[in-house]
Parts: sequence; C-alpha cells; structure tokens
Amino acid sequence: MLVEVAHLVKRFRDVTVVDGVSFSIADGEILGLLGPNGAGKSTTIQMVMGLIRPTSGEIRIFGLSFSRHRGEILRRMNIASPYLSLPARLTVYESLDIYARLYGVTHRAEKIAQLLQRFEIEHLRASLVGRLSSGEVVRVTLARALLNEPKLLLLDEPTAFLDPHAAARMRETILAVQRDSGMAVLYTSHNMAEVEQMCSRIVFLHRGRVLVTGSPIEVSRSILRTDINRPALQEVYQHVAAGRVR
Repeated sequence: MLVEVAHLVKRFRDVTVVDGVSFSIADGEILGLLGPNGAGKSTTIQMVMGLIRPTSGEIRIFGLSFSRHRGEILRRMNIASPYLSLPARLTVYESLDIYARLYGVTHRAEKIAQLLQRFEIEHLRASLVGRLSSGEVVRVTLARALLNEPKLLLLDEPTAFLDPHAAARMRETILAVQRDSGMAVLYTSHNMAEVEQMCSRIVFLHRGRVLVTGSPIEVSRSILRTDINRPALQEVYQHVAAGRVR
C-alpha cells in the first residue's frame, strides 16, 4: 500500500476531533474521505500531510514512517486546499515560481507554463493573487500542488468555492491529470455525488470515527441500512434525507 494510516487520533485539549481512524490507499487509487462538516476530514488530511501532529497513531507513506522520514516523504507528495492561502502580494507566476524553487523543480518556467495552460489561467500569470476570485485561487492552488509531480496528492474539498459548472470542469481536469500521472489521491468532500464521480473507494467519517468503508454504492447502501434512531447517526441521516449525501 502507498499509504497506511493506523488508529489515528487527534485531540485539541479536551476535544477529540479524530478518534481512531484507519485506512489505506493503493498506488494510483483515488480514495475519498466523506462526511458532514465537522466529521474530521480536514484534520485527518492535515495530519497525513504533516501540517499538524497526531496525538497518537501511525502514518506510513511510500513504505516509510512519517515521523522518521518526514522530509523524504513530503518531497514526493503535495496538497491543495482552498483553506490554505497563497501570498496575496505576489503575482500568480511569482507564487508558482517560489514553490517550484522550494521543491527543486527543474525547468521551472516550462512546468509553470504547462500548468497555467492546463488549468486555463495563462491570462492570470501577471495578476496579484490577492485580487483573484475564489475560483481562480482554486485553480492556482491546484497548479501549485502539481509542480513537483507528486506521487500522492491530497485534495481537501478542492471545489468548495466553485459554482457547479466550474466544479464539474475542475473534477474533469483532476481526473485527467490523475490518469496521465498515475498518482494516488486522497480526496475529501461532504458531497456524495462528487466522490461518486471521483473515487473508487470511500471512507465515511462521522464525529471523528470511520462509520463505513467501501465503494460509493456500498457506502450509500450501508448508511441507508443503518438504524437511524441511534443518536450518533442522526446527523448522517439528516444529510441523506436532505440529498447532501445520497
């Protein structure tokens, strides 16, 4: 397995945000982390990226212990999230160039030009990041995350601030990039329709715990078969009934 997460726990003082989460990702697989807001998706992905430290549990990526080989692992992976900001006073090109230098990307200008074209943001290369729309920032953020040609890409609700048409185009682009590169992807969302399109397998989180794991159809059926009278599952049922998780 490319990624192995075992019994991951994260506590902030007296609050347990992630409670014993375990999952794995195979080489070239797109795994979805699905769940309502506050389920622990972003916290989990931030621990896998090393942005925050777990309280307990183990993360192994590329067969290496994250705690022991952090630098080596991070050089081969990346993250894109609309919740992680880019330097507002730099132009799009300057921002991408700095990150390319940090990752030691060779032929930086060519790589940046390719990504600007792929995400249809060539016209923004001289624009200040702080003046971009939310949708433009999302595309620049995704371009930045692909600069080092990661073997593992973490996508934390990448279409969160996009309108439906732009979100659909972005998903198509992500799938095309993934097919071309063969990279593995960990994809978080609270939108079942989105992960059905993007992911071959889903880990459904609720209140920091794994509720069910399986293919999109298996997860949907498992949730609908669950006893909705159990208090811990009431919120999940409300999302299903509202059509936000189908």
